[in-house]
Amino acid sequence: MTFIKPHRVPVRFITTRFFIPYSLRSKTLSFHHFSSLSSPLSRSTLLSTTRAKFQLTRVITNGILLRNVVSPRSFMVSSSLAAAEAFQEEISSKAYGSEQIQVLEGLDPVRKRPGMYIGSTGPRGLHHLVYEILDNAIDEAQAGFASKIDVVLLPDNSVSITDNGRGIPTDMHPATKKSSLETVLTVLHAGGKFGGSSSGYSVSGGLHGVGLSVVNALSEALEITVWRDGMEFQQKYSYGKPVTALTSEVLPAELTARQGTLIRFWPDTEVFTTSIEFDYNTIEARVRELAFLNPKVTITLRKEDVDPEKMQHKEYCFAGGLLEYVKWLNTNHTPLHETVGFTKEVEGMTVDVALQWCSDAYSDTVIGYANSIKTVDGGTHIDGMKASLTRTINNLGKKSKMIKEKDITLSGEHVREGLACVISVKVPNPEFEGQTKTRLGNPEVRKVVDQAVQEYLTEYLELHPDVLDLILSKSLTALKAALASKRARELVRQKSVLKSSSLPGKLADCSATDPAECEIFIVEGDSAGGSAKQGRDRRFQAILPLRGKILNIERRDEAAMYKNQEIQNLILALGLGVKGEEFKKEALRYHKIIIMTDADVDGAHIRTLLLTFFYRYQKALFDEGCIYVGVPPLYKVERGKQVHYCYDEAELKNLQSTFPSNASYNIQRFKGLGEMMPLQLWETTMDPERRMLKKLVVEDAAQANMVFSSLMGAQVDVRKELITKSASMINLDQLDI
Repeated sequence: MTFIKPHRVPVRFITTRFFIPYSLRSKTLSFHHFSSLSSPLSRSTLLSTTRAKFQLTRVITNGILLRNVVSPRSFMVSSSLAAAEAFQEEISSKAYGSEQIQVLEGLDPVRKRPGMYIGSTGPRGLHHLVYEILDNAIDEAQAGFASKIDVVLLPDNSVSITDNGRGIPTDMHPATKKSSLETVLTVLHAGGKFGGSSSGYSVSGGLHGVGLSVVNALSEALEITVWRDGMEFQQKYSYGKPVTALTSEVLPAELTARQGTLIRFWPDTEVFTTSIEFDYNTIEARVRELAFLNPKVTITLRKEDVDPEKMQHKEYCFAGGLLEYVKWLNTNHTPLHETVGFTKEVEGMTVDVALQWCSDAYSDTVIGYANSIKTVDGGTHIDGMKASLTRTINNLGKKSKMIKEKDITLSGEHVREGLACVISVKVPNPEFEGQTKTRLGNPEVRKVVDQAVQEYLTEYLELHPDVLDLILSKSLTALKAALASKRARELVRQKSVLKSSSLPGKLADCSATDPAECEIFIVEGDSAGGSAKQGRDRRFQAILPLRGKILNIERRDEAAMYKNQEIQNLILALGLGVKGEEFKKEALRYHKIIIMTDADVDGAHIRTLLLTFFYRYQKALFDEGCIYVGVPPLYKVERGKQVHYCYDEAELKNLQSTFPSNASYNIQRFKGLGEMMPLQLWETTMDPERRMLKKLVVEDAAQANMVFSSLMGAQVDVRKELITKSASMINLDQLDI
């Protein structure tokens, strides 16, 4: 999540716990944390630790107090000189000639504009540094030269990554007159992955020759060790520049066969806007998926700590590849059939697909990779897969007579309901969008994937008509549910056009009309709603009270969802439109949707139900940064006329430590928002200048899908196992039972 000041603030979600940790109100939470169910006061699973302090500043414009002034004349002279200098500076700032053209050399462009190369200078960009080095090691594995990769998170916030590949070349480079090792570390667009006969890789995730040099540029220190040709080479760097010469020594006789590369780096604290703290769960998710994608590789992840109890270690190796990946995705669901998949090479490209439908899932999970790089924004391989699935299932349905009506055609949404699918393509010359590679653009890939999927599915389903019947039955049920809910959908659409005249009666709207300026608080019950309505700023803050707990849409179909009054109120109040339609942010009535519930078990449950609804109904709300969690204080401390608010137990203890031993004060524990006076609620939770918000973002869709399925799905044993495994992480003293 991201902490907000009033716009953006580090916060990081989805607390994969039933509690949003109030002590971490200034951190950024990700969906994969939802799986850990840690203490509401746990600090270890979040990335950013930035706190924002807000201070009112009084500006005096009517008078200037001058001390030690020599004379009015000298003051006038100095004022004239200052005015002349200011005038000259203004002229200079407006000038635009050759002297204003800056030329950045070496790695200076990276340090000047890091976001261009790693996406951001927050937690996401920090972890991207690890991915760049890790992807280089995976490229060695894809080329058939590496079989083992070790990733170690060290106590000093450095990371080391070791592979047993060929090792980076160390001989003199003919163009740069420096060692090839120093060249790839200090020169942008220098690498062995540009394709062609001179390339060192037939297929790779690296394309631009900037990954390793970018990590070097954004590190306070970087140490590299290379083993090759019976030698060990070492060199150290700082801020992208070598601080030692490349040294070498002969390996002992028993180690002469050793080869590979070890890179250890310390990120630059001046570049990143958050504290340097690598999250084990975030990196574990990436390591796990790379192990699924590369079944011949063993990847170990280790976190070292001065406290032995905090050390973590896992080893990943999945011989089944994508088939095991899909089984893992469907752990919490009931499959309709066994996992199926294929690998096919066409025109120098490799297409690897695995898929499975489940009877108790009402959404789809389609994940794509290109050269082991996750394409979170899709691409031509995803488009080809979806088009082929829809066409093939429709053709086979009509051929088998299960789809009898001539006018009925299953849409892609109906065909993919309950589907988990992973597609991985290996492309010799991939076209990614930007250095962060979030979308694949090769047009030829779509045709290859489309044809390969159609051929395989047609052959498999014709040989297994029972599986075809189950898939068609699931798809037709989805179609019938969609038709059954059409009337409710149309009602939602008609009401949304009427805008204010059709808004829910309990909604206290704001007077502002620009959605970018408006925010809505979704609160629990009429009591909290009353305090919030009285304490809010009516110009830009709206309040929507909920009547109890909303429907758990993870277990219900679309028709049941639209019949639920509380969900209809949410859809109408927010202007969400209809599920499945293209998301348009400009149609939203509020660009900041703030969930504000009590700090107890029921409040956490309501918050989780709301997040499930938003994620399943309109996931784009998270992508657009519209979902927030409000953080009310837990304690009010009164000492004389002084009033202090504390957001967790640790903050309370810190405050108490500042009081004299004989001090007299009163502590009030808030258990519900309704207990707070309107002014208190405004000062602590709603005032943009003083409040704490958590912005919720999705960093790993597969992990988020697993979390919602586990916590909100129908399988009790899966949820029980998750809670049991995480019970040791809960601080029992902080549980409000």
